[in-house]
Amino acid sequence: MRIRCLVALLSCLVAGVALEPSARADGVVPASTELPQMLSLDEALRVFRTRGLDLLMAEAAVKGAEGQVKTAGAIPNPVGSAGWGKTINYDPGNCDQCSTTYWALGLSDSAAIEDSLSGKRGLRLKVARNALAAAKMSRADAERTIAFQVKSGYLQVAASVLAYKFAKEVDDANVKTLKLFETRFRSGAINEGDLARIETQKLEADQALDQAAQALRQARVALAFLIGVRGAASDFDVDTKVLDYAQPQALATSTELSLLRAAFEHRPDLVAAGYQKAAAEAQISLARRQRFPDITVGVNYSQLGTGGTSVGGAVSPPTVVFGVTAPLPVFYQQQGEVRQAEAQYDTTALSQAKATAQVVNDVSTGYSAYSTARQLVQRMETGLLKSARTARDITRLQYEKGAASLTDYLDAQRTYIATNVEYFQDLASYWTAVFQLEQAAGTDLH
Repeated sequence: MRIRCLVALLSCLVAGVALEPSARADGVVPASTELPQMLSLDEALRVFRTRGLDLLMAEAAVKGAEGQVKTAGAIPNPVGSAGWGKTINYDPGNCDQCSTTYWALGLSDSAAIEDSLSGKRGLRLKVARNALAAAKMSRADAERTIAFQVKSGYLQVAASVLAYKFAKEVDDANVKTLKLFETRFRSGAINEGDLARIETQKLEADQALDQAAQALRQARVALAFLIGVRGAASDFDVDTKVLDYAQPQALATSTELSLLRAAFEHRPDLVAAGYQKAAAEAQISLARRQRFPDITVGVNYSQLGTGGTSVGGAVSPPTVVFGVTAPLPVFYQQQGEVRQAEAQYDTTALSQAKATAQVVNDVSTGYSAYSTARQLVQRMETGLLKSARTARDITRLQYEKGAASLTDYLDAQRTYIATNVEYFQDLASYWTAVFQLEQAAGTDLH
């Protein structure tokens, strides 16, 4: 019986431990989000800024840094003490009003006065405030980087939609072509080999359609995850016009050098690195200041016994004592803390230098990707798409008149399909490069 009770008690405890984190999590994790059937890019960014889990975690880090500022600036509470006792081996004699009771009261400032006058509290606040500013910049940097991922994900969905629609058109066209060739085969106009090749083309179109559907679904799920959707992602639609080619005015007048200057002025990760370096520098000063001992000021009142001064009177009169206490820094003078603070400063200084080099790399890489993607799209729209379509149409007419082989026609058809699929990806790559430059420069270019 006792064993059963013990097992039941342990089960309740385990259940309580397992349920408690979930109960706490329900108050932190945002509720599930229902996306509209037509999701615009602006709406996706709005949902991300309110529901994005990575952004919410960055905001939680800011709240933690705000709490550290409160902690760093807190003034130590005074400490009170009280004591009561009875004397031993003391006989008050015939004094009815005499007492053998001891009692005492004390009050200490917990080194609050020294903490402020020595500058320790001010240095702690300096460290914490710089850390808070760095956390806020890190939150802004998280929004910068993840917003780029949201934009890139949205472009991939749009490109996947276009690719799926095109694959569906090709598949429908191949169904009609196959029926036409089956009729021609029954009439003896073509041989069985030609029919088999057309059937192969139709099956390849089916394969491409299934792959396009899979890619579209994966792109939707990835975008929903980025903007903070919990649960199953719906088959929402996106505005494919975001892929229409246009050169942003800001980029038309920008150079790689001007974008680099903008990055040095606006990149929040660079600003955060500066605040982190300032916090590390203040931490060195604080560690050195901690060598000054914490001096505690206190006052104590005590009284042992009550009564007159005659025989059998008070054991000792009331006493007030003012005092100070302080540790003597004889054996240790904060050498370890100072060394750690200096190492942290070196680390943040190197991180700042690395962030600066990363900015240069991001802008240079982004500008190169933008220039190349723009050329690819322009080449597609000014000649390549038209040439592939014209070659396919002419080769089809030639094949129908017997001036070209079926192989020539199928090759032209494959080239036409591959060119269009490549065009959709080139458009997505172009706008991704534009948004990547925005991320690298830390400013809006579109």
